[in-house]
Amino acid sequence: MATSNSNFLNRWFGNANQWFRDTPERALDQAYDAALKIRSLENEHFQGEKIPSESHTEYSDRTLAYFNSELKKHLKIIQTRLMVFNASRSVLGLSEQLNPASTVNGEITHNLERNGSLPDSKIISIICEKLDYIDTVISRYHPMTPEDSVALMKAPTNQSLSLRNTVINQDLSITNAPGNNKSLNNGSSTSSSGKTIQEDLTTKPSPSVLPRSLLRTLNRVQQELRPESEFEMIQNYRKSKIKTLVSIRFVLLIILIPLLTQQLAKNFVVGPIVDRVFTNQEQTPIFLNVNMEEEAFVELQHYEQRLRFQALIGQAPPLNPQELDEKLEERAKELAEEYKVDGSNAIKNVFADIIAVSMFCFVLVSNRKEVEILKSFMGDLIYGLSDSAKAFIIILSTDMFVGFHSPHGWEVILESTARHFGLPENRDFNFLFIATFPVILDAVFKYWIFRYLNRSSPSAVSTYKTMNE
Repeated sequence: MATSNSNFLNRWFGNANQWFRDTPERALDQAYDAALKIRSLENEHFQGEKIPSESHTEYSDRTLAYFNSELKKHLKIIQTRLMVFNASRSVLGLSEQLNPASTVNGEITHNLERNGSLPDSKIISIICEKLDYIDTVISRYHPMTPEDSVALMKAPTNQSLSLRNTVINQDLSITNAPGNNKSLNNGSSTSSSGKTIQEDLTTKPSPSVLPRSLLRTLNRVQQELRPESEFEMIQNYRKSKIKTLVSIRFVLLIILIPLLTQQLAKNFVVGPIVDRVFTNQEQTPIFLNVNMEEEAFVELQHYEQRLRFQALIGQAPPLNPQELDEKLEERAKELAEEYKVDGSNAIKNVFADIIAVSMFCFVLVSNRKEVEILKSFMGDLIYGLSDSAKAFIIILSTDMFVGFHSPHGWEVILESTARHFGLPENRDFNFLFIATFPVILDAVFKYWIFRYLNRSSPSAVSTYKTMNE
């Protein structure tokens, strides 16, 4: 019984030790396979060019978003697996991992050569080849300095350099096969074209007789005729439907939740506290600012003039001075009560709006995935419009906010905001704001058109210039 337990523990520790020793090899294989998948996407869908991050003439925005998500996933795998490779290799030691040895009858024999596998120089060449291939693939998306390169191993000897061009000839199409993870000790594999990976990377696509746009169109037709195209179309439609529903629901949430929070806080939280303070204090000011006081005086003066005018034209009986004073006193008390309520509402609006803004920020922070989906949905919605529609929206927005008649609109907005919060109206601040903010906004619009829209949709910019002229 003790012997069986001992054998079991020995086998377990042996397997664990072997698994740990194979960690650098396994991590490098996984990083290499991810690089092969990136290269396969480039060759199959982008004619060997890098995967674009912006609009492409052949694919829609949703398709490009899918390709970029796959690219980010594979780059993340490469980054993490290379970290594991470097960390485990530093623990085990390079010589022990690449040239494991065991003593038999006092003689040291190399396991790889004894088992008939690759010699040590070829293993080093394989590792260097894979690291160079990974560096070449990821440098197209993250330019690296020689110090940041993942090929952290020193250059191999002249003997290994002579074997370098004869090792690892692998077809990129194996990335789609289920058993594409090759061990370092499995030797070199030959690609269908007979070219090495180094030659495949350095060789640029030769110019073709037909235009690339025609070739991309033919490729798209070929992709649509595949048996899986119908299923992929249904899947894309379902994803688009889910994105639309999530975006609409999230827009309603970020609009309704702050509004409901503002009203509930104003009526049930902040309102009772402010009303209690204003009711209990006898010296509570009636007017919060000078503008409200002037408005009350002007309104009382108009009321007195209205009474005198109605008495002069015979629409009301003549009033003696005592009756006139009584009516003016009654009206003054009504105005005082109205402006006192307006002042308390302004104070309530300040605290209720702060709570509503806090709730709005909380909704955005707690729903980051929905925010990303909404950004993607808005991007698809905007860039999916026709060129004339884009130009119309741009002209409408610029004329409304930075156009010739926009100062009147900004003046109304500033006055309404000041009245909402009970602030005194400052004409100098209003004029300074109107003189500077629309100019800054106009510069931002023009920079956005020049920097982003001109690259993503040049035809929309041309239509915008034509319509604006």
